[in-house]
Amino acid sequence: MTGRTAVLRAGPISVAVRPRTALVGVVLAVLGVLVLALSISRGDFDISVAEVLAVLAGGGEDGQRFVVLGLRMPRALTGLLVGFALGVAGALSQAVSRNPLASPDVLGIPAGASAGAVGVIVLAPSLGTTVGVPAAALAGGLLAALAVYLLAWRDGLDSFRLVLVGIGVWAFCTSLVTWFLVRAELNDAARATVWLNGSLNGAGWDDVPSLTAAVALAGVLAVPAAFALQALTLGDESAGGLGVRVNLARTALLGVAAVLASLAAAAAGPVPFVALVAPQIAVRLVRSAVPPLVVSGLLGACLLTASDVAARSLLPVPLPVGVVTGVLGAPVLLYLIRSRTREVTA
Repeated sequence: MTGRTAVLRAGPISVAVRPRTALVGVVLAVLGVLVLALSISRGDFDISVAEVLAVLAGGGEDGQRFVVLGLRMPRALTGLLVGFALGVAGALSQAVSRNPLASPDVLGIPAGASAGAVGVIVLAPSLGTTVGVPAAALAGGLLAALAVYLLAWRDGLDSFRLVLVGIGVWAFCTSLVTWFLVRAELNDAARATVWLNGSLNGAGWDDVPSLTAAVALAGVLAVPAAFALQALTLGDESAGGLGVRVNLARTALLGVAAVLASLAAAAAGPVPFVALVAPQIAVRLVRSAVPPLVVSGLLGACLLTASDVAARSLLPVPLPVGVVTGVLGAPVLLYLIRSRTREVTA
């Protein structure tokens, strides 16, 4: 134990673990299971949380197992995975750019996914919503991320320029979506509008494998990424002195963030502000200078799933989850903009 950091060693490999971060992660993991059970319990046929947990543990009656595992588990599990992917994507983009505003939302990645998905719905509806729309959303998000990266690169990445270029790409993609909607047939425009609100209504088992693979990728990259992120906070020269190839590290980490955010948008539509809010709450919970990846992911999973429960159960009329996260995240964005402005002018 060194100060407030525990060093775990296994042969030549050593990993520094902060007890506070580990404790927060365990609490959030338990909370995530409870929120998952709560989400599954809500529906036309209510099941208690205790009964859901019993089914997840391998027990329960046949009828309960059918409802829990066959009907409601895909939506709840997709919500957890999408939230986790968004939380990690936000933590990566904010840490790499050293800017709390540089979330995938602000960088235009969900807007690019929206342009791709709406374009397919309006221009090529025969491709269908099962394969065509998610594939187009994934491609659109990745193309938007590539455009932001290329336009913002000037012998390196400046955080302020990255955000400004991201806002420009977001505006272009949003205008493209508006153009698609204006020329669309009424039925196609209605389908596109539903997708644009961000919803888990169409979630199924088909979405789970790709999201699980993305989350597994984030887990594999967590340890080396944590070292690179900590080094990058010291400045480019110090990071280079520690053996980090700064430009390559930034490119790789932003690429992972773009893939995670695009996959999340492909599965659930553009769910706003989760990637922005989760890392900032995580930073304050663990009291670290860099958004912790795993804690940010767990927070994103809990936030999105809880928002989905609220959208379905606590409001007079069921709403898409994106409406709830938008209402909750907008004040946080305004707070971060105000705080960032004070730092710049100080």
